Amino acid sequence: MPPVLPDFSSSVKLKYVKLGYQYLVNHILTFILIPIIAAVALEILRLGPDEIITTVKSLRLDLVQTLCSVFLLLFISTVYFMSKPRPIYLVDYTCYKAPITCRVPFSTFMEHSRLILKDNPKSVEFQMRILERSGLGEETSLPPAIHYIPPTPNMEAARGEAELVIFSAIDSLFAKTGLKPKDIDILIVNCSLFSPTPSLSAMVVNKYKLRSNIKSYNLSGMGCSAGLISIDLARDLLQVLPNCNAMVISTEIITPNYYQGNERAMLLPNCLFRMGAAALLLSNKRRDRSRSKYKLVHVVRTHKGSDDRAYKCVYEQEDPQGLVGINLSKDLMVIAAEALKSNITTIGPLVLPASEQLLFLFTLIGRKIFNPKWKPYIPDFKLAFEHFCIHAGGRAVIDELQKNLQLSAEHVEASRMTLHRFGNTSSSSLWYELSYIESKGRMKKGDRVWQIAFGSGFKCNSAVWKCNRNIKTPTGGPWEDCIDRYPVDIPEIVKL
Repeated sequence: MPPVLPDFSSSVKLKYVKLGYQYLVNHILTFILIPIIAAVALEILRLGPDEIITTVKSLRLDLVQTLCSVFLLLFISTVYFMSKPRPIYLVDYTCYKAPITCRVPFSTFMEHSRLILKDNPKSVEFQMRILERSGLGEETSLPPAIHYIPPTPNMEAARGEAELVIFSAIDSLFAKTGLKPKDIDILIVNCSLFSPTPSLSAMVVNKYKLRSNIKSYNLSGMGCSAGLISIDLARDLLQVLPNCNAMVISTEIITPNYYQGNERAMLLPNCLFRMGAAALLLSNKRRDRSRSKYKLVHVVRTHKGSDDRAYKCVYEQEDPQGLVGINLSKDLMVIAAEALKSNITTIGPLVLPASEQLLFLFTLIGRKIFNPKWKPYIPDFKLAFEHFCIHAGGRAVIDELQKNLQLSAEHVEASRMTLHRFGNTSSSSLWYELSYIESKGRMKKGDRVWQIAFGSGFKCNSAVWKCNRNIKTPTGGPWEDCIDRYPVDIPEIVKL
């Protein structure tokens, strides 16, 4: 007897029922307005021109009433356009690509770990297990000072790394956009763990001889989500300053933060964080609309710092030997999930179609009134966005978001491949991911992009962009020499 095949008809019918429901709800205004417009048009055709003219004359509007009506319309239009926020455009961006001499294959990393931690083989073994499961590849990079045995994380080396990654990214940005340093009105630099005096923003001003009246800001201590905080700050400034260009630099300086102790929770960042930087040019000039890549739609920020567990889950501290490092709590993923939940609760009504919002509302009411055990409805964010850039903080972060948001492998491909090729580059990782999508030729005009980042404090921040034009495969970007090899298969465990 042949095996009985499963009956797919019910699932197929449900699929088409849901598609029909989504189309109906999302176009409900169209369905309502079309009959009304048709009825009005038929009535006008029935009346004829003579009766229409007679009806207009019967209104008997005098000159004062007409002028008042025109003035009111002009006043309302002026208030509307003046209160409308200025559009913010992302003209272009660049990502730093480290030279081959900075690459750290697994064998090199482990050899250095064995030599540096020769008195503590358990710490070496722990790092090896983390690296095997990290999702990183063989081509990630660390700054020159970390290649020494033992490492030399001094101030001079840290400044050298900052100058290397930041100046390289800025030089590429000026070359791509054709702008000159004097054209920059606003400068924002974010780097969480390295905050020297003078600041990194002052270092940029000095190097490029920026104008004396430039508005410069230096953000530190805000973790991997600081890049989107910088975008939010730039947006607020561009709303009040007309015809301005804002340059945003996102980076993390690894040199002074390489932990050389034995605490396992503080050894984790050594295995995950790698060097990188991104430079962005934002503008509120209308003439930049045609050449800009993206338009900023929303920025949503969530801060869970009022909770003690969240505040201390990513914490810089000294170990018992007095060595400074970043302690990553075991509760990190739970806290990140809570922060994400708060963030998507805020961003959902801004981006989701009406059909998803109604389903979520009905489910919420049903759980409150009828049955608390009803499974909560998770909105389908794939209906709101074509592309997702999830902070490449680690394999567990990407896995958790893919599961919670019900995303496909292709939706998280950019995040996984960025983690594999460049490691966790902190706040700049979102731009390596966006560059990956562009390098694959997947970005089209009208596509919407959701960037999600997590940071110490604890924060979850989101930014929504809309693509302004079809984007050709970029040349000279960080993926230029390797995009044809990606995506690659990343095993659960890489045996070292």
